[in-house]
Amino acid sequence: MSHSLHFVLALAAALPAAQADVIDIKWSADGSFAHQSTVAPGKFAEVCGKLPASISVRWDFEASAPLDFNIHYHAGKDVVFPSKMAAMATANDTLQTSLAQDYCWMWSNKLAKPATLTLKLQR
Repeated sequence: MSHSLHFVLALAAALPAAQADVIDIKWSADGSFAHQSTVAPGKFAEVCGKLPASISVRWDFEASAPLDFNIHYHAGKDVVFPSKMAAMATANDTLQTSLAQDYCWMWSNKLAKPATLTLKLQR
């Protein structure tokens, strides 16, 4: 392998991944969770947590720019979307869980500028 190829591979390994960190939901004593972050251009933000079957989680988010949004969980190799919206700067609803799963709230920023995001969850 050439020295220049070694350099390119080492450089690629040092660059940050094209994805964002996944934030774990940490419920407060009153059953609420709040999170604020910035979603960089071309990146995403994801907030995930284990939820039991048959509960309701009220959710509300506001962003400084329209973001693609979904709530999802993985069932084997499939991804199930209880909620999916395109280009939303604000939305709210209630997630009714049918299965005990790790549920994720996820926002993707397709814009050329960062977007601030505020999320509130309430069990």
